[in-house]
Amino acid sequence: MKNNIKIFLIAFLLNSCVGTSSVGIFGSGVSIAYDPRTVGMQIDDSIMQKNLTARLALRDKKYLIYISTKVLDGNIYLSGKVDEPEEKLKIIKLAWETKGARSVKTAITIKGETNFKNSAKDALITTQLRTAMIFDKNIKASNYNLDTINGKIYIFGIAISEDEKRKVIDEAKEIYSVEEVIPSIILVKELSRNKN
Repeated sequence: MKNNIKIFLIAFLLNSCVGTSSVGIFGSGVSIAYDPRTVGMQIDDSIMQKNLTARLALRDKKYLIYISTKVLDGNIYLSGKVDEPEEKLKIIKLAWETKGARSVKTAITIKGETNFKNSAKDALITTQLRTAMIFDKNIKASNYNLDTINGKIYIFGIAISEDEKRKVIDEAKEIYSVEEVIPSIILVKELSRNKN
């Protein structure tokens, strides 16, 4: 019975091949035209992300809820909250063991280091930045994942140009009560398959 549940869980997690953050009328992958990665790169990243998510779920089911993963060009970005520092280290190790991982960056915090008031402020900061990015026509907001923890905003994504990267960082710095901006923004020309 447990094996059937594991197989169902893995099959459920591996049900799509293209970016899970892009959902529209036709389902997953509608914003493919805005993603500067090739379709092959998107598929590779999606497989890595699903693989890591499935392995995290097999380790402990609560990670499905509390840990968020994103893979861009083989770079793994982790965010969320865990109970103990040892859990954070185990998750990072698991991410590095993912086939094709080029780097692992983490915004995982330990529970108890934050409270409800800070969580509400963090949600407000993330919402303000996401809104500013959507209304700026020079920024492809769908290419970015945002996570705010204790006033520190983590920006993960792919920028079309250096100018777009600078605008995203500047927008984040302008938001009230942001303590620190931690960008992990890859330029299109820096993507592994775009290098000569």
